[in-house]
Amino acid sequence: MAESDQGYEGPPWEYLLRTWQDLDVPEGWRAEVDEGQIVLVPPPHAHHNGIAAKVRRRLYANLPEELEIYQTLGVHVAPLDKLYVPDLVVMPAELIEAADPESSDPMDAAEALLIVEITSKGNAREDRTKKYRAYARAGVPMYLLIDRFDTRGAMATLFTEPNEDGTYKRSDAVPFGKPLPLPEPFGVTLLTADFPG
Repeated sequence: MAESDQGYEGPPWEYLLRTWQDLDVPEGWRAEVDEGQIVLVPPPHAHHNGIAAKVRRRLYANLPEELEIYQTLGVHVAPLDKLYVPDLVVMPAELIEAADPESSDPMDAAEALLIVEITSKGNAREDRTKKYRAYARAGVPMYLLIDRFDTRGAMATLFTEPNEDGTYKRSDAVPFGKPLPLPEPFGVTLLTADFPG
């Protein structure tokens, strides 16, 4: 099918993927593919990294041995041909070990058990809308959005039960300071009172 038949005006996915793989991104920056273009994301604030470290530490407390937590892992949202680099991804370790060492192809987002995005001032809207819909469409069972810039105040929300229409059936939101339980296979409670900033 020709590109014009699909109603798509931008470059095809394969070209974008090759370009993404060949990019020489400055240290600390991330490149993502969204809306048919490559977007560079600057390094996050220190508080952002502090939150990621606290979440990672809590997840490791009860994490089954066959799972692992990855930072800066590219994930492909196949239904939408998007490529994101979440703050944290929990995925079976065997999938990472089986990946072609000669390839820099992203992992399939559908294989993730949990994806964590921590908002920065410049990307909060994308994390709340575009990435929320993309992860739901990919069938990611749990999406944890830690939003320091929510209009209601800093919030942590766990979205579960994804729909193919790009929504999650369930959301559990707590303001910073309140605990947020994460279901199995994690079986831990995030202590959001410990989050910096």
